Amino acid sequence: MAILEGIRIQNYRALKDVTLGKTFENKEPVLPRLMAVIGANGTGKSSLVDALGFLGDCLQDGVEAACDKPHRGGFERLRTQGTKGPIRFEVRYRQRSLARPISYSLGIDCDKHGRACVVYERLRQRRKGEARGQPYSFLEIKDGDGVVWSGQATKLQEGSKRIPVKMTDRQVLGISTLGTLADHPRISAFRDFLSGWYLSYFVPQLARTQPMTGADPHLNQTGENLAKYLQFVERENQSGFREMLERIAKKIPGIRTIKHVKAPDRRLLLEFQVQGYKSPFYQQDMSDGTLKMLAYLLLMEDPDPAPLIGIEEPENGLYPQLLDKLGAEFREYAKQPGGPQILITTHSQNFVDALSPEEVWILDKGADGFSRLLRTADIRGVPELYEAGLPMGSLWYSNHFGTDKP
Repeated sequence: MAILEGIRIQNYRALKDVTLGKTFENKEPVLPRLMAVIGANGTGKSSLVDALGFLGDCLQDGVEAACDKPHRGGFERLRTQGTKGPIRFEVRYRQRSLARPISYSLGIDCDKHGRACVVYERLRQRRKGEARGQPYSFLEIKDGDGVVWSGQATKLQEGSKRIPVKMTDRQVLGISTLGTLADHPRISAFRDFLSGWYLSYFVPQLARTQPMTGADPHLNQTGENLAKYLQFVERENQSGFREMLERIAKKIPGIRTIKHVKAPDRRLLLEFQVQGYKSPFYQQDMSDGTLKMLAYLLLMEDPDPAPLIGIEEPENGLYPQLLDKLGAEFREYAKQPGGPQILITTHSQNFVDALSPEEVWILDKGADGFSRLLRTADIRGVPELYEAGLPMGSLWYSNHFGTDKP
């Protein structure tokens, strides 16, 4: 599965210039399979997750529509206060473990009419055997004009297969348009990678709904289609579905068994046998925390997961003692062959206790009001204390990271 090696974000809300992992310009380690970002309220954790969602929205809906989402409020509210340059992203990824990394750069600014538009876009890769050589571009567009490299060739030939392009709509990403064409396989592969990112905004109340019968192959962002996702899994593999429910039941405190039953109208219902009760409960009756834990465990059962999963503050509504177990579950899931990469923001000491210094970044704000991002493995003394047996959450709480307590 493709893996995100690093991302740089500039001029996006409080994130004036932050880098997570490795880019073409820095020498930081590539991102691990599981990442947690911690920090006090207001340091930019939500902005970091939203920046990932913003990229996906730009790809799907165009840059102006992405900026105008109700929770964003337009380009000028997104651009870092006091700056005049474009919002910029650099995404470095590797399609396969032995493939050369590819970098995607995107710049978004306002046109003369004040509308958000793409001012720069580039997809590039270094030539084979050149660790530090000048990369060549499969796609490079500036202010709507540029070139694209088509075909499977891995070596540039002067004047061949370099095709001029002109974007008639500068609100649309070039990778969105050209990525649908078979002549541009690398653009298409990156487009699929970016469009496959999954950000979880689970809402327990929505997960209680029981829509009419139907089946969805994946759990959606809010969990509203939980019943339809379960219906799909049951249809695809009935015996495997029963085994999955048995595994999940063992991981949720107070639940003895989870079984599925068919309603008269063919809808699938989950039946929870709760410790201390003779009669079962159904998902509409379960607590927010139980449903949230169920959703995360179901997410980790998806046989065809998203390449990158982002979750904001999974601790909300969950019993604190569950969180180190949840962190361990996410870590094991990310390590599986073909498993996804997982990025989590959290305030939970217990969750962080399950992680290592290489898996934790801390966000705080400098005197200028802008966010700063630091990997805890790079904080002096932290790796040594962790190796001596002190868990990361305890180190954080006792202020060994050099910031305020959670």
